[in-house]
Amino acid sequence: MRPPVLPVPRARRHTLHFLHHARTAAPVHLDAEADATALLAHRAAAARPVSVVTHVVHAVGRVLARHPDANATYAGGPRPRLVRYPWVDVKLTLDRVVDDTRVVLSSVLTDADRASRSFLQARITRLATTDPEDLPEFDGVRALRRLPHPAGRLAFAAASRTTRRHRHLGTVAVTSLGHRRVLRFFSHGGTAVTVGVGRITDRPVVRDGAVAIAPVLPLSLTFDHRVLDGAEAADVLDDLVETLGRAPTPEPTDAAR
Repeated sequence: MRPPVLPVPRARRHTLHFLHHARTAAPVHLDAEADATALLAHRAAAARPVSVVTHVVHAVGRVLARHPDANATYAGGPRPRLVRYPWVDVKLTLDRVVDDTRVVLSSVLTDADRASRSFLQARITRLATTDPEDLPEFDGVRALRRLPHPAGRLAFAAASRTTRRHRHLGTVAVTSLGHRRVLRFFSHGGTAVTVGVGRITDRPVVRDGAVAIAPVLPLSLTFDHRVLDGAEAADVLDDLVETLGRAPTPEPTDAAR
C-alpha cells in the first residue's frame, strides 16, 4: 500500500515562500539563560500582568535600540550594503489555525523600542485571540494563499525588498516555544537577530556563593553573520539577559499594584 501524497496546504504556502527567501542568510547560534525571579515577581504583583513573551518583546526593543549594528539588514547586490534602522520593529510569530491547518503566522509590532508593556500586551492579545481571517495584519498572507505557488514566491520576494522589508519581516524577530517543555531552540526569522524563548523552569543557581533554586528563562539568539559578528551578537544577548534579569521599570498602569 502506497502512502498518500498530498499537496502542501494552502494555509502554509506563506511559510514555504519565507523559507525560500531566508535560505540566503548565514545563521550562527548562541544561547544563554536569564534569571526570571524579578520578572515573575512583577507579574504576580501587577494588577494587569503581561505575558513572559511581552516582557521579552519589550526588552528586545530596548536592547536593539542600544545596539544599532544589530538592528540592520543585509541588502546584497554587486556592492554589498547594510541598512541600519532608526526604529525597532519586532516580528512576533504566533501559532494559529487556518482552514483546519495549524500554521505559524507573524505580525510586526512597530516601534517596540518605545512601546509600553501594556500597549504591547494589548496588541499581542488581539493577535493571539482574534480569528486570523478577521485581522488586517494578515491580508498579505491571505493574498499569498490565493496565488499559484510560483507567483506567490515572486510576490513575497517583491514585498521583502530592502525598502519594505521591515514592514513585513521586522528589524528583529521573537519566537517562543515556551508553552511546551522546550528549553532552547534556534530559528532564523529573516532578520539580522532572532530571539528564541524557551520555557521557564526552576533550576539550581549560584547566588552569593551558595546554591539556590530560581526560575530560569532559556534564551537563544540566531544572528546573520553577513550583518554582524559574534562579539556584537554576544553583547546583544548578554544585554538582553541583564535587562530581563532586572525588576521591570514601573509604567503608569503599574500604579494600581
